[in-house]
Amino acid sequence: MNALIVEDEALSVRRLKKIINEITSEINVIGVTDSIEDTVEWLETNRANLNADPDLIFLDIELSDGQSFEIFNRTEVKSTVIFTTSYDEYALQAFKVNSIDYLLKPVHRDDLQRSLNKYEALKVHSKPAQDSLGGIKKLLDELKKHATPEYRERFLVKQNQKLLSIEVGEIAYFFTDERYSFFTTHTNQKFLVDYTLDEIAETLDPARFFRINRAMILTHKAVEKMEPYFGSRLALTLRPSYNKQALVSREKVSDFKLWMGK
Repeated sequence: MNALIVEDEALSVRRLKKIINEITSEINVIGVTDSIEDTVEWLETNRANLNADPDLIFLDIELSDGQSFEIFNRTEVKSTVIFTTSYDEYALQAFKVNSIDYLLKPVHRDDLQRSLNKYEALKVHSKPAQDSLGGIKKLLDELKKHATPEYRERFLVKQNQKLLSIEVGEIAYFFTDERYSFFTTHTNQKFLVDYTLDEIAETLDPARFFRINRAMILTHKAVEKMEPYFGSRLALTLRPSYNKQALVSREKVSDFKLWMGK
């Protein structure tokens, strides 16, 4: 089975390839593209040279030059498509109704296995792969409303009697202390935030911030040193320094290493 990965984040490509290889040896990734332009060219060149389309396309929705829906307007897509997406639940339901599967980023092994099982089931029932694309055109207008993730750019915080607007680029890490959430800036200023860590995590760009455990979210720049720790975890030394242990939970270690190496 031949597959094309359409993804503009190198970390996501590496992760997807790794999980595919762990799950099955039957999928051969024959190409990786990172834009609408490159994908259209790849599909048409591959079709002209080999008279064939990949069996499966893993398709990121937000690409470097726009939304991947445009690919369907510019060339014929005969492959089964599994979207990778950060859409909300409303949009995900639309995928399900139209028999188009999705992987919610960051992609996890169980989710990919589910999608591949669905693909195999479609083949067993002799449903042509491209039939699953019949609803895409109907979805475009609605999905485009949800297509651009809006990540938080700043936080409004109190300092004495003043209000300050702090840009996310100034923040080293977020953490919880008992019932409250805080962040520390790269210049070692600490501020109280009126959100839970779950709420904060949903608004941050995952390329810039990583949640290492239930109590902390941090940036690359905040990590000064990483060391193995009991229980297959990682112990981090942070800058500015943190007055508690900063531990990467065991289930997040692999993803964290990939993120740090991006």
